[in-house]
Parts: sequence; structure tokens; C-alpha cells
Amino acid sequence: MIPEAIAALSEQISQYGNASSLHATGRAVRKKVEEARESIATCIGSDASEVIFTGSGTEANNLAIKGFYWKAVEEDLQRNVIVVAAFEHHAILEPIEWLEEHEGATVIYIPVAAHGIIELDALAEIIKTERDYIALICVMHSNNEIGTVQPVAEVVKLAGDIPVHTDAVQSFGKVPINFAALGVTSATISAHKIGGPLGVAALVLKRGVDITPVLHGGGQERDIRSGTINAPSIVAFAVAAQRAVANRELNYSRISGMRSLLAKKIIDAVPDARINGSNLEMLPGILNMTFPGTESDSLLLMLDNAGISTSTGSACSAGVQRPSHVLLALGMSEKDVRGSLRFSLGITTSEEEINSVGEVIADVVAKVRSAYLGATK
Repeated sequence: MIPEAIAALSEQISQYGNASSLHATGRAVRKKVEEARESIATCIGSDASEVIFTGSGTEANNLAIKGFYWKAVEEDLQRNVIVVAAFEHHAILEPIEWLEEHEGATVIYIPVAAHGIIELDALAEIIKTERDYIALICVMHSNNEIGTVQPVAEVVKLAGDIPVHTDAVQSFGKVPINFAALGVTSATISAHKIGGPLGVAALVLKRGVDITPVLHGGGQERDIRSGTINAPSIVAFAVAAQRAVANRELNYSRISGMRSLLAKKIIDAVPDARINGSNLEMLPGILNMTFPGTESDSLLLMLDNAGISTSTGSACSAGVQRPSHVLLALGMSEKDVRGSLRFSLGITTSEEEINSVGEVIADVVAKVRSAYLGATK
């Protein structure tokens, strides 16, 4: 967490109270929550009434997907189709797969081109064929493993009156996002990706849109997400959002420069290493690379021993021994997918850290290749 968010969280915890209570303490907490809601709305270009607080990005995505689907089927049993990009985060794919298995949803996947952008022509054909049956379209704002920013505004134009949900957790605070201008029906954002606390996020839901709640109870958050709200974390979320948006351009320039330097250092040391995803419009802090003839878990462990942290996919899937569905969606072979790593960069990344990767990567790759080739003989 950034220091400003820690300070805001600590101060609000000391003023403990339930924002739903009518007594003076509760009213004071409610005032802070509504100020935070206004602040976050300003940061994402929405109305404050459109910001619905949740406990995580996963919860917000589940709320949108199930809520839109149930509302659509309630109004018309034939509207049971969900259209989704093939390389979405598991917090999108798994609730959709659950609806397919348990509620009879039909799922159509939007193919992804090799450079990591969804194929709009394919989506246009899907909509043309299935328009009367589609309950929801899901396309993430940017991919969490390869960093490619998706043409969400174009998706909205193709969709017309079909609801469009975008998972913007990776993008918010790092690249420009304006909810109103983007035109989506709903978007998910989260605090922990911008230096805020864990365990607080938001579903930004267009005014006048009605979805079926997943949770029922006290009627908090427009009666869409019942449950006692986490006021201290919400206040800290707003502080982190303000800070991220205020420093976004400076951070983007610095971090994207570090990303380019890291890519150059790696390719200079390992000439056959390949960058996965387009370089046209990217998140600044994600670099996904394939090292042919290697095994990513071994690379990760050896780099970790050298003090360099990497990942083989989404952190939310850590410990799951399966190849990245994101890279497979790009048409990569399973062999190449299993030799790929994601490097994450942020506001604290230094040139010294970049240099340290350049100094050890050739030796690490050579050792892993030697062991890997020996094991496959």
C-alpha cells in the first residue's frame, strides 16, 4: 500500500462505526464513504451513484455477470447467451462457466489474434447471428498477463443495446479510462492494483440499469450489493485512486521506459526470447516473454533465488499447474506457453533491478535449457 492510503486507512479505523447506522458516529462514517464514492467516480469519469462498493474484483465481476444474466433470462428465457473474450481473467471465465454448467447458459468465445487483441470481425459476426439471444458481452479493458489494451469502445458500438461489462482492474489508474465516454454498461475496478488496501473494489454500473442481486440483506449499495460496507478500506481506496490518477502520466512514462529497457536487456542476453502481445497499446508494467526450450517454473525458481520475482501467469492462479489459457488463446503451442514468464514493473521498480535481470538471465536460461533438454531425451 502507498503511505497515503495506509494513513487514511489507519485514521478511519480509529473512528470505527457502521455507515448504515443513524447515530452520529454512523453518520460521520457515512459522510466519509460518500466523499470517497464521489472521489472515485471523478477518477473514473462516472456519476457517484454508479459506484457500488464490493469486497473484491472477483465479487464485482460475479455480481455483474450473474446479475445481468439472471435479469435477462427472467425477462426472456431465450436470452441465455454470454459472449466473452477467450483470454479473460478467471474471475470472469469461472462465473460464466458456472452459469453454463448450472443454469444452462450458452457461452460463445471471441477469438484473440496472435498479437493479443480480440478479433472484432468475429465479434461482429457473433452479434449479427445471436443478437436476440445475447444476455451479456464481456471484454476486459486490458489483459492481466500480456498487458494488451482491448478496443472496448468498439465493442460497445457493435453491441448496441446489449449490455457490455469490462474488467478494468488492471487498467484503472494506469491508462486513461472514462466510464461515460467508454460507453460500457458496467466496469470492475479494485484498490489493491493502485496501492490501496486488499479486500475492497467497486462495480461501476450505469444509472438506470437493473440487475439481479447476488447477495440479499440490508439493501446497501443501491440494493444491489447488500452487506456492511468496509468504510476504512473504501476511504483508503479513494486516496489511492486520487494518487494514481494524478500521477498516471508520469508513472506511465517512467514505467513503460523501464519495460522497454528490461525487454532490451533480456533480448540482448537471450536473442531468441520473444515478447508476447502487441507493442501498440499496452499497460506499462507488464512484460510477458517466451524463452524457447525452457520450463517456466524452473526459470521462476532460479530467478527467485537471484532475488528476482516473476510469475507464470495470473497471481490469482498461483499454484495451479496448468498452462496459461491467455497464451494458448493467442495460438501459442503448449510447449512455448510452458516456457513463458511474466515480469511485472511498478512505481518502485529501479534501473538497478532491471540491470540485475540482464546480468543473470542468460545464465539462468542456459541452465534451465540444459536441464530441460536432458530431461526430454
